[in-house]
Amino acid sequence: MCLLPRYSRFDLEAECQINVKKPRKFSYIDKFSASNYKKHLNSSDMSKKYRYNPDTLSYEQVKQGWSYHIGRAIIYGMPSLAIGIVLATLYIARVDSPTEKRLSREISFYQEQFERVKEDMELFNKVLDEISNRERNIYRVALGAPEMPESIREMGVGGTKRYLELEGFSYSKLVKETRERIDQLQGKLYSQVLSFKEIEKIALVQDDRLASIPSIQPVNNKDLKRVASGFGWRVDPVYRTPRMHWGLDFSAPVGTEVYSTGDGVVEAIEDIGWGYGKNIIINHGFGYKTRYAHLSAFKVKVGQQVNRGQIIGLVGNTGKSTGAHLHYEVEKDGVKVNPMSYFFNDLTPEEYDDLLQQSSQSTVGHGH
Repeated sequence: MCLLPRYSRFDLEAECQINVKKPRKFSYIDKFSASNYKKHLNSSDMSKKYRYNPDTLSYEQVKQGWSYHIGRAIIYGMPSLAIGIVLATLYIARVDSPTEKRLSREISFYQEQFERVKEDMELFNKVLDEISNRERNIYRVALGAPEMPESIREMGVGGTKRYLELEGFSYSKLVKETRERIDQLQGKLYSQVLSFKEIEKIALVQDDRLASIPSIQPVNNKDLKRVASGFGWRVDPVYRTPRMHWGLDFSAPVGTEVYSTGDGVVEAIEDIGWGYGKNIIINHGFGYKTRYAHLSAFKVKVGQQVNRGQIIGLVGNTGKSTGAHLHYEVEKDGVKVNPMSYFFNDLTPEEYDDLLQQSSQSTVGHGH
């Protein structure tokens, strides 16, 4: 807009044509002409922008498009968005969601249950050890049962690769320890079941076992003169040198009856000119065998079933012997043992003590 004094229309147009030689491009301005300045100050919207239109020779309000508003919204909204993201991240990191709280409670509950299971397994393990000790020291001893091998009693369960599928989790250690304890407990229980089954079988044949133990004297007390030689080291009556004596020598007249000391089967009958001379071996089962040597006669045959107290032969003086006597041996699980440990069925305590004293005092015998 041209600010000129009062001229005619023609003069005004000429003057304006002089100042405006050619149309100019629209330009954005933030100030108004002097005539509109006061009007602009009174305007309530200070954010509006205007442009000069040379065709109309006036200022026109600039109307912004959607791209302008969107751009301004992005410019002003970005800081707020960034702050919001930071606040949301802090909230998520510090404040658990309802689902996370529920999962946390469940994890705590399962941890408590694992600890209770661990305590229960410790108790079960102690009880099982007590049962195992009673089975070893009472039941097996009372029944004469052999000890179960430790390799079977301490049964293993797999190896380190057994628990590979439990690796890689937050509580892998806790779960692995629990699984290992359960497997160990399972192995102990299984071995204990096997042990009790073995004891049960032994108990079912206990009557047969007791009848088979060589638990009486092979010569009747009324026919017994004395125990000529006990179990252990002694001076050999023939060679006059120290030798181990693996049995008991009962002095008795030739022809004195000799009894089987337990139920069993005649395993062998030997008649040799030296050593044991005429002798009988009886297999009683359950690891027991007995030998009756230096006999004068046999009253049984090989393979014959005999009972405790049955006459099997007669005392003699055959083999390497210096006088009439019975040489008697007991073998348990292939090892020769002191026959005195098994005399309890036909002796009073006084008679047993007397026999034990005679055996310990005898140093010179009649032979084997």
